[in-house]
Amino acid sequence: MTKRIGILTSGGDCAGLNATIRAVALRAHHGHGWTTIGLRYGTLGLLERPVEAVTLDPDRLSAALARQGGTFLGSTNRGDPFAFPMPDGSRKDRSGEMIEGLKQLGLDGLIGVGGDGSLAILRKLLGPSGIPFVGVPKTIDNDVGHTERAVGYSTAVAIATEALDRLQPTGTSHERTMVLEVMGRDAGHIAIAAGIAGGADVVLIPEIRWKLETVVQHIAQLRAVGRTSALVVVAEAAGQSDEAVDPAADAPDHGVGDWLAKRLAKATGAEARATVLGHVQRGAMPTAEDRLLASALGVRAVDLLAEGKGDHMVAWWNRQVIDVPLAKVVGQSRTVDADGTLICTARALGICLGDAV
Repeated sequence: MTKRIGILTSGGDCAGLNATIRAVALRAHHGHGWTTIGLRYGTLGLLERPVEAVTLDPDRLSAALARQGGTFLGSTNRGDPFAFPMPDGSRKDRSGEMIEGLKQLGLDGLIGVGGDGSLAILRKLLGPSGIPFVGVPKTIDNDVGHTERAVGYSTAVAIATEALDRLQPTGTSHERTMVLEVMGRDAGHIAIAAGIAGGADVVLIPEIRWKLETVVQHIAQLRAVGRTSALVVVAEAAGQSDEAVDPAADAPDHGVGDWLAKRLAKATGAEARATVLGHVQRGAMPTAEDRLLASALGVRAVDLLAEGKGDHMVAWWNRQVIDVPLAKVVGQSRTVDADGTLICTARALGICLGDAV
């Protein structure tokens, strides 16, 4: 019977992580009488001696914690345990040191909160240790396979939508095309959801190959019927235009949003401005939906350990929490369905997706 479990947050931060940690610790204590150990700085804390960890006291995990963004345990999105960067520039397999750190803590199970990359690394790390592992999906990109929602996504969409709400009056006042670049390393979930909710005129995502010419024509049509401004949302990975980014014209640190604004200004003759939300989408007070999701997934993750179901991920599907073997999750990215409901909704609303449809 598991008596002492650990929890860590890995990868980029997002809203809802503290709510997840709180749910795990409360369920472990009140439901099973277990002790929960919080590992600091993701897997990096496991390299310290003594290991960077703290016992989570349920009496100190008030509801105020669930309202806070980020993760009070800290996180990391660097330092692959199997190819850890060393000061001399070399790479070293330090997975054995991390496993030893886990064993020093006397853990009977571990819950890892992370995206697809983090879950894959943690599963590989824990495999030989004999310590049961359960994953909780979190990523603002919402691209983890076999779950409809990941912790952090709802808040990121709300922030992007609010940005559009603020950009629209400015665009109208100055008769400009306002380009909003949102995160989405491999998927356009944030872009399409926020674009619909925020009333965008154009949404560009990596799942749909788009043409600059199509976007220019759509903005011209808006102006022909009296519109003097336009809202454009573009996912950071949506650089699939027929016109590739020109290294000579764009500095390496300029993303697709800046590139697109320059091209639209040149092609339409009207002013265009780019706003890059970047990490603003990660940090915020989590929405009610993210708090609910984090709580439900955290509780179920503990119960999976109690049932002896390691090597699984908890997931949200069809309005309920389920569990999925991690073997089905790792290496699988859930991108936007080009024929799905949101794409069909966007087209029905007259939103241009940059393709020739």
